[in-house]
Amino acid sequence: MQQLLLHIGTGSTELVDAPVPSLREGHVLIRTRCTLISAGTERMLIDFGRASMFDKARHQPDKVKMVFEKMRTDGLVAAIDAVRSKLDQPLALGYCNVGTVIEAGKGVTQFRPGDRVVSNGGHAEVVSVPKNLCALVPDNVKDESAVFTVLGAIGLQGLRLAQPTLGETVVVIGLGLIGLLTVQMLQAHGCRVIGIDHDAQRLEVARKFGVYAVDASAGDDLVMRVVDFSRGRGADAVIIAASTPSSEPVSQAAKMCRRRGRIVLVGVTGLELSRQDFYEKEITFQVSCSYGPGRYDASYELKGQDYPIGFVRWTEQRNFEAVLDLMASSALNVTPLVTHRFPIERADEAYSVLTNNEPSLGILLLYPAESNKETDCQTVVLQGAMPLGAAASPVVGCIGAGNYGGRVLIPALLKAGARLHTIVTTNGLNALHYGKKFGFTKASANIAEVFAQNEINTVVIATQHDSHARLASEALRSGRHVYVEKPLALNREQLAEVETAYAESVARGTAPIILVGFNRRFSPHVQRMRELLRGTTGPMSLNLLMNAGLIPPEHWTQDPQVGGGRIIGEACHFIDLARFLVGARIVSASASGMRSGRESTLSPDTVHISLEFEDGSIASIQYYANGHRSFPKERVEAFASGRILQLENFRVLRGFGCPGFRRFRTWRQDKGHVACVQAFLTAVESGGPSPIPAEEIFEVSRVAIEVAEGLSNG
Repeated sequence: MQQLLLHIGTGSTELVDAPVPSLREGHVLIRTRCTLISAGTERMLIDFGRASMFDKARHQPDKVKMVFEKMRTDGLVAAIDAVRSKLDQPLALGYCNVGTVIEAGKGVTQFRPGDRVVSNGGHAEVVSVPKNLCALVPDNVKDESAVFTVLGAIGLQGLRLAQPTLGETVVVIGLGLIGLLTVQMLQAHGCRVIGIDHDAQRLEVARKFGVYAVDASAGDDLVMRVVDFSRGRGADAVIIAASTPSSEPVSQAAKMCRRRGRIVLVGVTGLELSRQDFYEKEITFQVSCSYGPGRYDASYELKGQDYPIGFVRWTEQRNFEAVLDLMASSALNVTPLVTHRFPIERADEAYSVLTNNEPSLGILLLYPAESNKETDCQTVVLQGAMPLGAAASPVVGCIGAGNYGGRVLIPALLKAGARLHTIVTTNGLNALHYGKKFGFTKASANIAEVFAQNEINTVVIATQHDSHARLASEALRSGRHVYVEKPLALNREQLAEVETAYAESVARGTAPIILVGFNRRFSPHVQRMRELLRGTTGPMSLNLLMNAGLIPPEHWTQDPQVGGGRIIGEACHFIDLARFLVGARIVSASASGMRSGRESTLSPDTVHISLEFEDGSIASIQYYANGHRSFPKERVEAFASGRILQLENFRVLRGFGCPGFRRFRTWRQDKGHVACVQAFLTAVESGGPSPIPAEEIFEVSRVAIEVAEGLSNG
């Protein structure tokens, strides 16, 4: 299928042949009929991409601060790699889509194949959209009108926050698409409306809608125009739909308002506010969040958990429906807003209109009415793919390619000499990007494609955590070697499933290699520590500190059902590292978490873990999320037989009381990612043994699960 992408590093757009996305639970698969270019948002993204690195940095000072902090802790090269990785990833454009339902996923009951729907899907022939971000289109609303629904919902949410009442005077600053939709909805609400803009075309359209339109470039006193129109009282509310770095719209809005007036910011402006303007009139100022309640709430958007209508009357989806109802009743007329139409094949011309400042409002992209059987599939054969090696060599199928997979894991596979065959991601977009970048043979959105390829003898799993055990078990049962990014499993049942699949493969005599990405034990610093500790006698004591940093509780890794939490998902690294350095079985594990607040609520990611080993050694793991990112992220200390080894952030290893050793330093941070992958592929090619025995992998995974269970039960 065809999909439109933006390269954020250069600002260039590209129409690509991408895999059709897979259908997920709670999602709707939609064949697109029409999409609308959001002039404000998409123009802003293109301008940002075209800007120099200096200008990009100037517009994102918070990101620059993070880069400098990463330079101090991880080194210059690591910071540069992270920035390049972010700018290298393409961005799917668009969020105003009308199409026909192809298929509804599990848990979707309100949509059926053949239904015509609006959604926030992108500029692509087929999109997969969560059910709460779709709405049915009334029969009497045409595609070219319905496609304005999402922008209308943005304006409607701003209107709801402004709380206008019948007869009130409301000013709308900025008469782009959202502004022109907003003025009509205000009129339908019974308000007296003033529209302000610099653009003559937009002002003329507003006048045709019956709006009192004021040209901001005419030199008139805008405040006095509003005061006169409002019979000397001032505006009851001002909705700012403009996009400008200037703070002038907010300042003018405050001057236009009556006492206790309301200002709602829907667009993007500077926010250098004058306290006096707001203080004397007790003006209320609020920033509107996109389409309405539910936006950026993963439970609502991704999991489909609706808000009870008795408590939240207007959600994103209900705002979509309200806008469509206004269109169906002719209270909202978008026909005059359409200025350009292009077939998707001519998308480059559409964006030329946008970026060359040609007079325009609604720019529509139109899509083929019928599917193209040759391109409408979930797998794309890539040009310029690397030739496959001999049958005995590692031929890899990758499932999942997020930030870690694309920035670290796949480059490590390539550097280690793997033959990259098929890469799969849910939406297909990352599969296409990394497939082209690293020379895969195929890019797909269908996991079954990996298991259907007989050439693939090795499966690499880097998906969200809840699918690791299931995919690892399937790969083992198919007789393939498995590299699964940690964690291996989220609970005892999942771990038992993998152990059973592995035992069955051993019983069949195939015994594929399974490795979890416990890369830190492969770091050259840790390898050196292990060598130095071999010369000691008796048990040892370990201190392992992880300055993990705060992750919001709504992040998917914090979801017990999806990410498993940070102990299972990340602290397992340090359980494995302690297990490796000691070289003895873990016989006891316990943990205590920091408690905060009056109710002594347990913090699930600021914990202290204690381990005891079969040889008498002990380890203390401090996994803390309440520190600061300027402090080094990881520190490992080993005390044994009068010797002390201290590893600082996988860059510097120091020895105290170690004959012949004082310091080992690398020019960049090395957590062992490449060495871990190399060891795995070498074992696959040579026939074993596994770099980490399967029993040890299962042991560490079980301990991590037990620790997390102990915390949740405590």
